[in-house]
Amino acid sequence: MIYYVVAFIVFLLDQGTKYLIATRMELGETIPVIGSFFQITSHRNQGAAFGILQGQRELFIVITVVVVIAIIWYLRKTVRNGQKLLPFGLSLVLGGAIGNFLDRAIAGEVVDFARFNFGSYTFPIFNIADSAIVVGVAIIILDTLLESRRQKESSGMEGTNGNE
Repeated sequence: MIYYVVAFIVFLLDQGTKYLIATRMELGETIPVIGSFFQITSHRNQGAAFGILQGQRELFIVITVVVVIAIIWYLRKTVRNGQKLLPFGLSLVLGGAIGNFLDRAIAGEVVDFARFNFGSYTFPIFNIADSAIVVGVAIIILDTLLESRRQKESSGMEGTNGNE
């Protein structure tokens, strides 16, 4: 149950911050937080990450429904197996996916606001849901690498009997 609470917290933080941006800032308005390096910028995105596939609302809705169902199924399976790290990563992805899904389903676009500038390069503007998805996927990859390492170590240990 804790993993659904994590997903719900991510969802609430995401929706709360998006609500504040959408209701308190004009589209395109920028508020410097750390000079020009980090700014809050009111932006809307009708596409996926980095603005790809603009205007494909129906596609995103269908894909997100399938992904959410798959995550919930896999989350239940990993929790039953006693895993801890993988379900945490899945819960972050779940909360972020539902947050962006709700925006697309209701408004046809996602509210983005976190803008980072690295000299003349501006990283694509994103939101809490995007951050949770990225961190969640990183945790899933980390868990996969750690599990692979554990399996290699245990298979290497099985070949020795300690009498050599």
